[in-house]
Amino acid sequence: MKKSMIQMLFMALAVVVIAIAFWACGASKTKEKVIAKPVSSVVTPEWAKNAVIYEVNTRQFTSEGTFNALAEHLPRLKELGVDILWFMPVHPIGELNRKGGLGSYYSIRDYKAINPEFGTFEDFKLLVDRAHQMGFKVILDWVANHTSFDHQWAIDHPDWYNRDDSGKIISPYDWTDVADLNYEDNPELWTAMIDALKFWVSEAGIDGYRCDVAGMVPTEFWEKARMELDAIKPVFMLAEDEGKYDLMNKAFDANYGWEFHHIMNQIAKGEKNAADVFAYFVKEDTLFAPSSFRMMFTSNHDENSWNGTEFERLGEGAKAFAVMAYTVPGFPLIYNGQEVGLDHRLLFFEKDEINWDKENDYTAFYTRLNQIKKENEPLWNASNGGEMIPVVTNKPAEVLSFTRTKGSNKIVVMINVTSVAQEVTITDDAFTGTFTELLTGETIDFETNKSINLPAYGFLILK
Repeated sequence: MKKSMIQMLFMALAVVVIAIAFWACGASKTKEKVIAKPVSSVVTPEWAKNAVIYEVNTRQFTSEGTFNALAEHLPRLKELGVDILWFMPVHPIGELNRKGGLGSYYSIRDYKAINPEFGTFEDFKLLVDRAHQMGFKVILDWVANHTSFDHQWAIDHPDWYNRDDSGKIISPYDWTDVADLNYEDNPELWTAMIDALKFWVSEAGIDGYRCDVAGMVPTEFWEKARMELDAIKPVFMLAEDEGKYDLMNKAFDANYGWEFHHIMNQIAKGEKNAADVFAYFVKEDTLFAPSSFRMMFTSNHDENSWNGTEFERLGEGAKAFAVMAYTVPGFPLIYNGQEVGLDHRLLFFEKDEINWDKENDYTAFYTRLNQIKKENEPLWNASNGGEMIPVVTNKPAEVLSFTRTKGSNKIVVMINVTSVAQEVTITDDAFTGTFTELLTGETIDFETNKSINLPAYGFLILK
């Protein structure tokens, strides 16, 4: 009886072991499917392969706040070395439920018109033409998820909007100055919105769009819109989104590195460290196709106005984190004013002009970063650039150290992400050679000495 019981127990145990083995095998196969790299059908324009994007807040850019006044800054922006000019929305702003004195750019009253505060359609077209002549590309901020409450559609087609039980048009979240569009039940809305998108490409000659809260609009809409826009000319599409992954496979070239931005802020506060950067990119590699890329930034219009300037959030590390945004995989953003060290939160609903006369070294700093990015293929965007490979050191948490290589061009980046100096010893046997520091021109020999001192928030870009 005891022997039989023991045999039964062993048999039961064997069944469990076999079941676990089969489960593990299945789990392994499932895991392989999850981590397989997605494939994108989007064809990105060649000119975006090493581009730097620059965000333009027309209202605050000059004392006049007009396109004509802004045009006078184009030679300076050309010298700065930016490529894509992203204009925050240029359309008329709704008056019904308006916030502040001038309202939000993102409360659109007419998708085919120009905010008269900025000038005329002809002024904008001349600005685009002049920008093109100087080698810039121009993209418009597009708000497809909502309109102002006094948009003509709200009068003529209230069924195009989400409404409460009483039939009243509602706002998304607590954005009380805008009315939430309903894409699920309204093919006519799709047609009208795509018609408006095509208008600016056909009539003003713009080169693409930055799409506000793109993930709140159906992917199928963006896929259809992209196909119709590309039929006019190849466009570049940037999604203000990070979590809706199919957007990147079907309609957009790039999206926001929101999580990476938050990681940088958390590192500056001592809540995360350099190792978290590598963890982010390991995960990111499983979520997006190699041909798509993230926009990396230390500031933008939302961050500046609502969460603080880069100096408030990143403190003395503002430059170090800018170097990080430029050298990790992705493409970098400059928000207007960063190139002169703007340390002021620009008002969102009122006039609040940028002070361009501040004495600082940020213009030279960003100009050189732009040159370094363009001249070094490992730092180019998406699959055009080189893979990010960690360099093994004795300070993996304190100093972000990595290489990116394309062909014979090898770039090494070392960034001290702490507020104290770090003596870094490279323990990576594969790392050797003589390098030039691209920001200063200094030569560093790692043949004989593999230790280097990095000051607080110090950084090196080595070639």
